[in-house]
Amino acid sequence: MTILAIALLIGLGLVGLAMIPLGLPGLWVMVGGILVYGWLTGFRTVSVVMIAIILAIAFLGEIIDNWLGFRFAKRYGGSTRSGWGALLGGLVGAVIGVPVAIIGSVIGAFLGSFIGAAVFELSYFAPRRRCRARGLGAVMGRIAAAAVKIAFGIVIAVNRTLRRAILRRMKPS
Repeated sequence: MTILAIALLIGLGLVGLAMIPLGLPGLWVMVGGILVYGWLTGFRTVSVVMIAIILAIAFLGEIIDNWLGFRFAKRYGGSTRSGWGALLGGLVGAVIGVPVAIIGSVIGAFLGSFIGAAVFELSYFAPRRRCRARGLGAVMGRIAAAAVKIAFGIVIAVNRTLRRAILRRMKPS
């Protein structure tokens, strides 16, 4: 049972890391993997504190993901309206892009963020060339958010639970 638990923990961790750049909920897959590992091992190596820390990291990753879209759209001169456009456009674009295998949701999210920020800013009566800059700012925000979430995913993947599970398995009896 322990080998199965370790295999699931590692497998879900790798799948979760691969999902993050695609705009999918990879952090939450990783959290689920740790919870499944804990359940399969009777929560001997996964404490309530560890679960709380990992949940906090995942929530923080989601908050930063959404905040960076607003921040970059505003950094490039956009209004709050363009930030909302980037967020909504990114979500709609990711959903629309899902039918295209593997990379469709990523392209959809980037294009959706760009179009959403530009259209929402255009509805604010901004000049077209400024709308392009705000759209590019929203795309830069999506890229930065993906990088931050990958970093958080790596932190979750190499947490104490994983290290302890592997080391325990390698120790001679």
